[in-house]
Amino acid sequence: MFLRISTLALAVAGALGASSVACAQDTGAVPPATNLQTVVVTGTRTLDRTMADSLAPVDVLTTADITATGATDLPSALNVLLPSFNFPQATLSDATDANLPAQLRGLSPDQTLVLINGKRQHPTATLNNVEVMGRGSSPVDLSAIPLNAIERIEVLRDGAAAQYGSDAIAGVINIILKQGPGHGSVDVGRGMWAGRQGGTSTAGADAGFRVGDGWLRVAANYQNQDPTNHAAVDRLFPGDSSYGRVTFHYGMPEKIARQAAINGEYPLGEHATLYVASLFNKRDVSSPGFFRWLPMYEGASPAAAAVYPNGFLPVENSAIRDDTSQLGVRGEVAGWHYDVGAATGGNHWKLDTSNTFNYSLGADSPTAFYIGTLTLRQNQLSADFNRDFDMPWQHALGVAWGLITREETFAIKPGDSASYAGAGAQVFPGYQPTDAGSHSRHNQAAYVDLETDFTDKFSAGLAARQEHYSDFGNTASWKLSGRYTITPVVALRASASTGFRAPSLQQEYYSDTAIDIINASSGHQSLTTVRTFPVADPAAIALGAQPLKPERSRDYSAGLVLTPGFGPYATLDFYQVDISDRIILSEDLTGPVVEDYLTSVGIPFVSGGRFFTNAVNTRTRGVDLVGTWPLTFGANDLKFTGGYSHNQTTIRHIRANPPQLGLAGLELPVIGREEAGIITEGSPHNKAFVGANWRRDKWTLHAQLTRYGAFTFVVPVLPGDQTYAARTLTDLSASYRVGNWTATLGANNLFNVYPQHSSPTNDFYGLLPYPEGSPFGFSGRYVHVNLGYRW
Repeated sequence: MFLRISTLALAVAGALGASSVACAQDTGAVPPATNLQTVVVTGTRTLDRTMADSLAPVDVLTTADITATGATDLPSALNVLLPSFNFPQATLSDATDANLPAQLRGLSPDQTLVLINGKRQHPTATLNNVEVMGRGSSPVDLSAIPLNAIERIEVLRDGAAAQYGSDAIAGVINIILKQGPGHGSVDVGRGMWAGRQGGTSTAGADAGFRVGDGWLRVAANYQNQDPTNHAAVDRLFPGDSSYGRVTFHYGMPEKIARQAAINGEYPLGEHATLYVASLFNKRDVSSPGFFRWLPMYEGASPAAAAVYPNGFLPVENSAIRDDTSQLGVRGEVAGWHYDVGAATGGNHWKLDTSNTFNYSLGADSPTAFYIGTLTLRQNQLSADFNRDFDMPWQHALGVAWGLITREETFAIKPGDSASYAGAGAQVFPGYQPTDAGSHSRHNQAAYVDLETDFTDKFSAGLAARQEHYSDFGNTASWKLSGRYTITPVVALRASASTGFRAPSLQQEYYSDTAIDIINASSGHQSLTTVRTFPVADPAAIALGAQPLKPERSRDYSAGLVLTPGFGPYATLDFYQVDISDRIILSEDLTGPVVEDYLTSVGIPFVSGGRFFTNAVNTRTRGVDLVGTWPLTFGANDLKFTGGYSHNQTTIRHIRANPPQLGLAGLELPVIGREEAGIITEGSPHNKAFVGANWRRDKWTLHAQLTRYGAFTFVVPVLPGDQTYAARTLTDLSASYRVGNWTATLGANNLFNVYPQHSSPTNDFYGLLPYPEGSPFGFSGRYVHVNLGYRW
């Protein structure tokens, strides 16, 4: 397997010549090769480690790189800039519609740690519990971070739990906010998706100000996005054609987002500086569910048919609030650099539904419901210290250590009584009083991180970390890394580490009743009511649930760094990540036996159940090739960029089925073909891009080709699996600058490429023609125009 990967990677390297570590396109002047001397702060705690001599692969993305993508949110921009990043556009997926997850290096979305100015960012309160990539995860909401507040992003593609703690199995995304007074910008934009759908308006401004001897930066951003719809709305529902035609929605939701950010520093004296940072996001998302075609339900709900004689399209209205605040003091005392600070962050998701009905209430049913609220809050205190010590060898030894304490709270608040009465409101039954509750835990951690250059050619680092969690006990991890300069052009780097990811509070305590699309053993899709049980619930225990343990990982990587010195720069990195006790959401355990059992224990109107479990051990192997080549000739600046990523996840072990599932003739797998398929085949194994950025005088042109590899949708029982073919998208934009003004016109997916159509087994009777797991969505071409003013 590695031999095939290596051969392919080297072939791509030859084709690109030298591709892009920054994986980026610059709308301004093409940076010279000296940018390789940019100091990075992610993956190291020394003060002078640069991108070129880092001990692990770090991609550095600038504001100009992000702007050139034409993206309106951060995960969409990263999907264009990073070959190892995957961001599918799920729909008809409840809370996931409003909080789309993304993955790094083919691993779970919650196995990537996100930092803001080097401080841990909290995850979402919501849980992705439908059958798409990221099922069972609650990752950080990257869309909550305003693009115009970002100075740069450093992406560490290496296991780093020993350095940063839980969640850093796949890597680390460190978002560094803009700094300093004086400069700023104002931007307005408008975009439109194919078919004149999804009109998107954006506006934003940022500026820096002097505050005494310090500075304060503020940024604000607004986005208004209309929905898109690619459902086959003219298909007849199976059955008597007199039932008429149905109207579905299948595409991007309606969204309004308001964001703000503050970042500042103020000197307190010669050896201390006060710092503050704060982010705020308010996002309202309206996402329709499945059309309820009432002739199919007339016998059970004549009251609903009286209100909606032509059926109804229920809508989920998500109100999301996300906040982050940091306050601390950094400086130097007795030779030690210190950073002592506090941080708090929270995510608040409130759900209402409209244009819907509760069949169980008959004529008394409302048509709109308050479904409930999920909240999550993290509070953290940290103290970090580092300094250099002279050593017998040529260079100093960097010593860093720190102490952290963190408290987390997750809560569910129930909906109104009508939302969960009987079978509950259509599209999303309300959270019940039995779901509700507040759950907390705390943890303490200590780490030490050593790093040095033993010689001008050989560098090494060692990190160790010990943590204690109140809900499952102690965990320890370590990391060893090194880099050796073979020649002035070629360097070799490698690392080995252990890691962990603590089960989230959502995975321990989340509870709901949802109406999902279930791919039944008959080979057909149907809407089924399924309950998600906390692992400590007696019903879950009866089905085989056990207390959750942390995920454990072993991460190995090795790579080459090529720095010829005359412009090109490329890196080639191989990696292997073994994860044991990986936490997954079980299959939807459905069928008459499950339904009868749930009814017998007082849970009626539910056809199945599911719960979280440490069910599998996996191995992910991959390779990343990225690079850049800037050129200058005359008045022309030209920069070529490129990248290639390949990864493959295999399941090495599945825990034996709980004996409870063998009782009463019940033979259902906790993890079956569908869940295994999401882990191993549900995301593309490869992604590649090549781009060019040309600038002359007032003009800037940008072009990029991105190839998204094939992926497979796996169903519970064969036949029905479908592999969707690879697709190549073309992005093109042109900018013209007059003084401080810049106008940009561009098109993403210029040639209006769509994913392969779903087969009759997977398109819900022809109504849903495209896969929701598509890595580039299925909304077609996006044409955008932007006018910006910079000072």
